[in-house]
Amino acid sequence: MTRTANARRPAELLDAIVDYLTAHGVADLSLRPLARAVGASPRVLLYYFGSKEAMVVKALARLRDRQRATYDRLRSTAFATPAEACRAIWKHLSAPASEPLFRLFFEAYAMALRHPRRFADFLRTAVEDWLEFLAAPLLREGRAKSEARAHATVVLAGFRGFMLDYCASRDRRRLDRAVDLWLHALDALAPVTPAMEAADGSRAPRRPAAAPRRDPPARASQARGRRETIAALARGDAR
Repeated sequence: MTRTANARRPAELLDAIVDYLTAHGVADLSLRPLARAVGASPRVLLYYFGSKEAMVVKALARLRDRQRATYDRLRSTAFATPAEACRAIWKHLSAPASEPLFRLFFEAYAMALRHPRRFADFLRTAVEDWLEFLAAPLLREGRAKSEARAHATVVLAGFRGFMLDYCASRDRRRLDRAVDLWLHALDALAPVTPAMEAADGSRAPRRPAAAPRRDPPARASQARGRRETIAALARGDAR
């Protein structure tokens, strides 16, 4: 009489594996202690996942699904400005409960960069999922896709840089101050869109519309203006 496979078992194991990796990391992962911790055997893990590397890839995808559910709840919240949305995200990212997850993420990211073919899906989604999430509010306001993705890239780079610093230094006071400066700069870089003006006729763009491509001096003047604004924020002159 053959045994009937438990259809729920792989998902249950993945959840337990994610918890184990969050606590112990992936650099020195060994199947035997992992199997013992999740209530299985190395043979069972290989049966369900094929190899240790494939198991890690699936566990990271499972972790991504958990995080996506959290950020989907944030996505449904209405924020007055991009900076307010980013502040809410930073509060969640820098909470004590999130730190172990980011330590695992950075460790896995380094491993994926070393083996990009093996972890191609992880590398792609680690960027694209965030860009899609961060660009969505700007697209709803009427921003061009390329501009929304460029702005989302600035935000993504900021979040990851701050979280990497926090995981290494745990200097929350310094980083919170830096995030404040960064958020002011984000507002300066985000002009009010026509859609936003229609909702509130009293608002005006924070900076002039972009000059045509055929006018390099005007673009250079705008770039100088943005640099001066950010420099003033860093000195504490602007509010």
